[in-house]
Amino acid sequence: MTRSALLVLADGRFPAGGHAHSGGAEAAVKAGRITDAAGLEAFCRGRLHTTGLGSAALAAGAAHGLDPYELDAAADARTPSPALRAAARRLGRQLMRAARAAWPSPELDALAAAFPRGAHQPVVLGTAARAAGLGPEDAAHCVAYETVGGPATAAVRLLGLDPYQATAVLARLAPEMDQVAARAAEAARAGVDALPAASAPMLDLTAEQHAAWPVRLFAS
Repeated sequence: MTRSALLVLADGRFPAGGHAHSGGAEAAVKAGRITDAAGLEAFCRGRLHTTGLGSAALAAGAAHGLDPYELDAAADARTPSPALRAAARRLGRQLMRAARAAWPSPELDALAAAFPRGAHQPVVLGTAARAAGLGPEDAAHCVAYETVGGPATAAVRLLGLDPYQATAVLARLAPEMDQVAARAAEAARAGVDALPAASAPMLDLTAEQHAAWPVRLFAS
């Protein structure tokens, strides 16, 4: 294992398509739920402990070697919004291209063949982490970070928020990211049926509304 591989996988410059997605922040900004750094922190905290926890557990499960078909079905069951399911598969398809170039692996090849239209992004990420020699908690950390890092970056663009304040939000949330990653990895070791399924109905509702906007800055 090389811990530097985790830095590559979590790097915002890794060409996995995440820069085009706000993680629900664009809709929250328009609705007035994010107007400043405090609102951003509250939004990110809520996302981290709900959909972030579930996604981190799925990624940890894939890194642990759980059945990717069962994991993908579990991801579908945890994503009631058709718009978010479609976004997760688009992101999974883009991540797959980058991961196969970075860490060629029979497991990635098999997953790509099984899901030509894209598996859910956390499942691909966990499989990529496994191909890179990383473990379940590494994969979970990567997901936990991108769960809050994506909205923070989007808020800078959407609000003109001071990037120093956005970075401070991420720093304050770091201990909670660690907790979520540890919980996700522990659940993954107990099997697919033990994976958490925390929900965030507001994110599901606003994702459907956002998908219908004729003009938007982010894909989701």
